Amino acid sequence: MTDLEGSDLDGRYRLLVDAITDYAIYMLDPQGRVNSWSMGAKRLKGYEEDEILGEHFSRFYTPEDRASGVPATALQTAATTGRFEAEGFRLRKNEERFPAHVVIDAIRDSRGLLLGFAKITRDLSERKKAEQILKRQEEQFRMLVQGVTDYAIYLLDPDGLVSSWNAGAQRIKGFLPDEIIGQHFSRFYTDEDKAAGLPSIALETAAREGRFEKEGWRIRKDGSRFWANVIIDAIHADDGSLVGFAKITRDITEKRQAEEALARAQQELFQAQKMEAVDQLTGGVAHDFNNLLMAILGSLEIARKRTLAGEGVLDLIDNAIVGARRGASLTQRLLAFSRKQDLKLEPVKVADLVSGMTELMERSIGPAIEIVSRFEPDLPAVLSDANQLENALLNLVVNARDAMPDGGTITISAGRHRLTGTNSQGLPSGHYVCLSVTDEGGGMDDETLELATTPFFTTKGIGKGTGLGLPMVQGLMAQAGGALHLKSAPGLGCTAQLWLPVAADQTEPASHLPSEPLVQSPSQLTVLAVDDDALVLMNTILMLEDLGHEAIQAESAGQVLELLKEGFIPDVILTDHAMPNMTGAELIRTLSLSHPSVALVLATGYAELPDGTAPHVVKLSKPFTQAQLSVALAAARPAALLDRIGE
Repeated sequence: MTDLEGSDLDGRYRLLVDAITDYAIYMLDPQGRVNSWSMGAKRLKGYEEDEILGEHFSRFYTPEDRASGVPATALQTAATTGRFEAEGFRLRKNEERFPAHVVIDAIRDSRGLLLGFAKITRDLSERKKAEQILKRQEEQFRMLVQGVTDYAIYLLDPDGLVSSWNAGAQRIKGFLPDEIIGQHFSRFYTDEDKAAGLPSIALETAAREGRFEKEGWRIRKDGSRFWANVIIDAIHADDGSLVGFAKITRDITEKRQAEEALARAQQELFQAQKMEAVDQLTGGVAHDFNNLLMAILGSLEIARKRTLAGEGVLDLIDNAIVGARRGASLTQRLLAFSRKQDLKLEPVKVADLVSGMTELMERSIGPAIEIVSRFEPDLPAVLSDANQLENALLNLVVNARDAMPDGGTITISAGRHRLTGTNSQGLPSGHYVCLSVTDEGGGMDDETLELATTPFFTTKGIGKGTGLGLPMVQGLMAQAGGALHLKSAPGLGCTAQLWLPVAADQTEPASHLPSEPLVQSPSQLTVLAVDDDALVLMNTILMLEDLGHEAIQAESAGQVLELLKEGFIPDVILTDHAMPNMTGAELIRTLSLSHPSVALVLATGYAELPDGTAPHVVKLSKPFTQAQLSVALAAARPAALLDRIGE
């Protein structure tokens, strides 16, 4: 190599070294004096090259290190072993100390002669700051974890062994750190949970999904149980390998007890509210029935006087029958409340229906209220259940009367409408008849109007309303394809609108008082009537005998079984359902097996047959008329009678 080439190479090395500014790179002679100086050395230590060349490198050391002979030891070590490496504080030109990482390498020629040393110094100030911050954070975190006493916070290794323990864990579980570290965490679980493998499932779930959370019973050191919320989080290294688990357990026994106490209180409140609703319902039903009974008793009382005087009573008897039917229908609606009741939908002439029940309504509301009817001519028939529609109308009229304690006028009107697209009634497009009941009362504010159709809500006094009237009317309208719509404002009265779909078939509209022709059985039947109520039983016997049947009576299911045991076999057994000791449904189940040839009729006021009733049993709704009784007997078609007909 020529001197020129060597000079070039030295220049390139110089450029390379000066380009490195994060390290102080310089040379020392064998005695430790500085004989080269890089840009990095200038930046780290603060000396210009002409200030430091020829100076001993020990000036970079602290007075303590110089007094201890650290610079000489460093050179001696490098000269002896070829290398010295250490960390410690060094001094800048301004006497500022900084943490440094130092490497000193001995430089020898080809013959092994020591030429000097290469010294590299790195400023560790930023790293030390980061380490201090990390250390401080770790200490703060450790203090935080240790300071938490409401939560047990500890670490598990990948096998589930406890590797740390905080003060909260000690307080909640009762173990000291040296008693539990190294033990498997499953010892906190109940025997049932351990038998079910829950500890393993918890770790497997956390390792697979990253997290496991559950509530359950856990065991303290003294063996007592506590209800805990447990969270297990998987901890992974940078390479994704599982390092262990962080486990947090909270004792929520008091919270659970509070929730259970709240649930009990809510249940007690519900029962109290239910009893209040029952009390309100009882008083309200009595009020509604009083209106009907007033019409019935008033009609019968006047009919009795007319009979004694030899005058006609047919209109009064019809009126009493209509009132009784309203009462029967009201009972069925109450029993069917909260379950969907089948309706007998048929064409109904609204004007005829209102006309037919006007006298009943007038008797129900008293003389202080006037009823005015206004109907468009030639109104089409609507599709509805006539009896239920009468009940709905009567309910609205009574509500209107109650809104006018000082008297006034109730206007019943009806008109035809065609609804298209989106409408305020929320009904499909089509033709409807709107039957309205309007009063002159004080009206309702928006809040009351919104709650008016809520079950059990009523603005009437105690014993004067069930809070079921409008909800039932609303339910009837919805089932019939119509709607109930209320309009009211304070001081402007109230209008209740019944939107009823026009019947497609206008040929046979139902009458407001449908006739019930007697359906004659093929021949005389022997009917065993069973009822624990003497008045009802007497009335049933009279109706059977009037139909031409032989009627035998029994007051209990036990008497029926005794008669059958003695050899008496009737064609039909007509039994009430609600009887003591053995219900009618239970009697029928027994008879279906022991006497399959006997026809069975179950009389009940409930909307549905009891569960388990044989499919061939005929249901007769109570209260029933003679016509309905004749239909039930004809439908029963006793096998014994069919045998006689076959002969």
